[in-house]
Amino acid sequence: MGLLAVITGWSANPQTTGHSPSDASGSPRLINTCLITADVNQLVPFYEPILALKAKRSGHDYAEFHTGAGVLAIFSAAAQQKYIPGSTQAAKNQSVILEFRVADVDKEYVRLQSNVKTWVKPPSTQPWGTRSIYFRDPDGNLVDFYAPQGQ
Repeated sequence: MGLLAVITGWSANPQTTGHSPSDASGSPRLINTCLITADVNQLVPFYEPILALKAKRSGHDYAEFHTGAGVLAIFSAAAQQKYIPGSTQAAKNQSVILEFRVADVDKEYVRLQSNVKTWVKPPSTQPWGTRSIYFRDPDGNLVDFYAPQGQ
């Protein structure tokens, strides 16, 4: 069971909280990504229309989005500080990109115009063959909506 499940009493993904934390090869599986924020009530309403999902909340300090491939969790910096002092800094990420595969990048770009305030890169085809849009959430985290081309 993950740390947040222990802290909040919330099980992020029932299929992943069993006795086998790794896959058949014994390799660890990335199941959850957690954003630490000073304002859970700002990030949750940002991500709900972006992901077209309703967050599952556990109190005021924690929310999660089940994306199919894994869980995007949002956890309050104050609660993180209480349980693991000095371990994180909210809204300081400059090295991770949250990447979500979508069916049509250009349609998503149009759909998200009223929700996204900070665009980093409009729809473009990357040298590695994906079409992407890049934007920032209210805490400055970089988000990529992408679709493989030619499939």
